[in-house]
Amino acid sequence: LEVSGQGLRCMGMFAFYGPPKPESCMIALIHHAIDSGITVLDTSNVYGPHTNEILLARVKLTTKFGIRYEDGKYSYCGDPAYLRAACEASLKCLDVDCIDLYYQHRIDTKIPIEVTIGELKRLVEEGKIKHIDLSEASASTIRRAHTIHPITVVRLEWSLRSRDVEEEIVPTCRELGIGIVAYSLLGRGFLSSGPKLIHLSATKGCIS
Repeated sequence: LEVSGQGLRCMGMFAFYGPPKPESCMIALIHHAIDSGITVLDTSNVYGPHTNEILLARVKLTTKFGIRYEDGKYSYCGDPAYLRAACEASLKCLDVDCIDLYYQHRIDTKIPIEVTIGELKRLVEEGKIKHIDLSEASASTIRRAHTIHPITVVRLEWSLRSRDVEEEIVPTCRELGIGIVAYSLLGRGFLSSGPKLIHLSATKGCIS
C-alpha cells in the first residue's frame, strides 16, 4: 500500500475541537489537500457521527469503527456483530463498495482481539475492506492481531510531547513490517505557537 507521506485528519471538521465548521470551507480544504498531493483522508464513523463520512464520500480514505455513541455517551466496542453493522453503515455513508483502510479506533478489552480481527478478516474475504488497521493498540495486542491477519497500519499519537510509543510499539511495528500513522504531531497544540494557538483553539477550534 503506497500513500502520501502526509495525510489529512478530518476529525475536527464536524466534531471535536470546537463547533462544526462550514461545509463549504471543509470542501475547499479537502480539494486543496488533494490538489497538494495528499492521498489519505482520515475519518471515523463517530465523527459527526457519520457526517464526516458523508462529506468525504467522493474520495478514497480511511475510516474507523470501535467507538459507539449512544445516549450521549461514548464506549469502546469490538463485538463482531457491531463491527459488521458499523462497516455496512460506513459503506453506505461513503457510497463505496469497499473501504481501503479500516481501523479499529480503540481496543475493546472485553473482546479478545483475535475475535475482532477474525471478523475483520471475513470482511476482507468478502471484499468489503482491503486492509485491517489498529489505532492506539499495545505491542502485545498488535502481535496477537497480526497472527490472525496481517495488520497494514497502526495509528498512534506520537510527538516530542508523547514519546512512550517509542519503547515497544514503534519497534514492534518495524519488526513486523507494519506502517505507522502518527497523529497530533504538534502535541495537541502545545508544541506550536504557544498561547496564540491555544486561544484560537478555545475560540474557533483547531486541528493539531
